[in-house]
Amino acid sequence: MNLIPIKTPTLIKGIFPDYTWNMPTDQKTLYLTFDDGPTPEITNWTLDLLKSYQAKATFFCIGNNVKKHPHIFQDILNNGHVVGNHTFNHPYGWRTNTENYLAEVFKTNQIMHSVLEDWNSSTRLFRPPYGQIKPHQGKQLIALGYQIIMWDILSFDWKQTLSKETCAQNVITKAGPGSIVVFHDSVKAAPRMKHALLATLEHFSNQGYQFKSIKF
Repeated sequence: MNLIPIKTPTLIKGIFPDYTWNMPTDQKTLYLTFDDGPTPEITNWTLDLLKSYQAKATFFCIGNNVKKHPHIFQDILNNGHVVGNHTFNHPYGWRTNTENYLAEVFKTNQIMHSVLEDWNSSTRLFRPPYGQIKPHQGKQLIALGYQIIMWDILSFDWKQTLSKETCAQNVITKAGPGSIVVFHDSVKAAPRMKHALLATLEHFSNQGYQFKSIKF
């Protein structure tokens, strides 16, 4: 994932046209996404900040974290956000056989349903950890009704060698109408994510943008 540029090139999108890289709109709308939660130390802070800007987002949750912190998973939904599947243990797709990879997805989906039985998952959103997914894995998930959500802007907030200011600029200087932006509500990313998210919300709010969840 470290090799992927901040802004995803058109060539990569063209190779995988069945995946969602950005939302088609010419309106001033951004789609903020958060990977790897729910995390007690970070997710609740994130929800409070989003609420203060009347911003909605999409949280791609790890099944093991949902199992450990079901109340935070429910808080995400209670705050009007959308949740997606990010596998159970965050495996590398390129190193995992398809049967085991799909089992990770299905296990997470079951846990999400067990936490909140009335959760409507008729549209299933999935984001592959590290952005790694084999073509056959992707085809099978799509055939089962999953929407594979990628991105066109990375904050690189997980990268500990970057400053928090650089992570903020990665978003502010590259994002535009319809961009899907990746942050992480994880302990590892927190020192950079907190600064970059606040800067992103402040900058784009001043530009007249709205922040919406991904919905189909």
